[in-house]
Amino acid sequence: MTSRVDLEAVEKANTAFYEAMERGDFEALSDLWLTGDEGDGVTCVHPGWPVLTGRGEVLRSYALIMANTEYIQFFLTDVKIAVNGDTALVTCTENILSGAPSEEAGELGPLVGQLVVASNLFRRTPDGWQLWSHHASPVLAERDAEDDE
Repeated sequence: MTSRVDLEAVEKANTAFYEAMERGDFEALSDLWLTGDEGDGVTCVHPGWPVLTGRGEVLRSYALIMANTEYIQFFLTDVKIAVNGDTALVTCTENILSGAPSEEAGELGPLVGQLVVASNLFRRTPDGWQLWSHHASPVLAERDAEDDE
């Protein structure tokens, strides 16, 4: 049976991941990913991207995303957490609201909503639960019956 302490710790690590993204806090986000030899095996799949492997490649992708995203907010739904020994899996739906930089200084670019399903795989380390893999995939919008006509 999974302990409540483990479930809460994994939930806290998962929340910290999304909060770091929202704040654009690259250092906090970096601290959440496995390091050392284990860091060589981390993976990430952003929606529409190929598989990124290795801590350096994964963190570069987040630096690029943060540099080109003026605003991002995650509303997580359907969160499910499973812990098995020193491994934890979090699945969720990311309801994302984001905005790109504006062409005019001091203005926020147009906001765009996106629905993404994600799996976040964590490993227990002496420093707490750290990300091993993040995989996010877009949810295709359902077409209205009127669109079919």
